Amino acid sequence: MKQLEVNIMGQSYMLGCPEGGEARLLNVVARVDDAMCKIREAGKVRSRDRIAVLAALNLAFDTPEQVKTNTPDTLSSDASQAGETFKLKQLLQRLDAALNSDDSLI
Repeated sequence: MKQLEVNIMGQSYMLGCPEGGEARLLNVVARVDDAMCKIREAGKVRSRDRIAVLAALNLAFDTPEQVKTNTPDTLSSDASQAGETFKLKQLLQRLDAALNSDDSLI
């Protein structure tokens, strides 16, 4: 396994990477860094831990929208997808509100 040094929000990390996966890992690191920097620049959240949690949730929330396929394993109806999307948005709003109001959570 290869080791790559990357920077996320100005902090250096040494990550393991399978041979041939360097471009994919660097792409993912760039997405994480971008997501975290946007949250930090918005000015509402200062803690690196909170920024990381919110960025992870945002990226996880966006991923199903970007990776839609027409396989039997995916949701079968648009109504089901809309319901799941609504639930995820509510969860993100509740988490964001909790993180902004209680400094002792993380």
